[in-house]
Amino acid sequence: MEVSVAKQDEQYMKQALNEAHNAYEEGEIPVGVVVVCDNRIVARGHNLTETLRDVTAHAEIQAITAAADMMGGKYLNKCTLYVTLEPCVMCAGAIGWAQLGRLVYGASDEKRGYKRFAPEALHPKTQVTTGVLAEECAELMTRFFKERR
Repeated sequence: MEVSVAKQDEQYMKQALNEAHNAYEEGEIPVGVVVVCDNRIVARGHNLTETLRDVTAHAEIQAITAAADMMGGKYLNKCTLYVTLEPCVMCAGAIGWAQLGRLVYGASDEKRGYKRFAPEALHPKTQVTTGVLAEECAELMTRFFKERR
């Protein structure tokens, strides 16, 4: 039986949310990612900016690097990146350079998301799906920042 794209997107976003929870537990901003190719997770990642003391150690960057290594090449045009939060400009640029076939994200980021600052940053062929499990993704971020203020 074939699983619908929407159901599949939710299943993989739940995996990205697991990664976001890992980040949360480590005191990192809770953003999680999985990269999927041929219905198989080929990479996982979450924010490591505090752990590595590196402002570029965003979840998307970690996962793109791991996926490229796993796939044996820098272009990921047959892959889908699932991320719990709309990518920032830096990550959108990396997604564009990797030529990811598809980007799926949960919560929008009105303050720092790529759509506000660089809506053309992605590769022109990248398909984008937004709002998958958006409430769950946003709730985790909100809880994280409330605890720290």
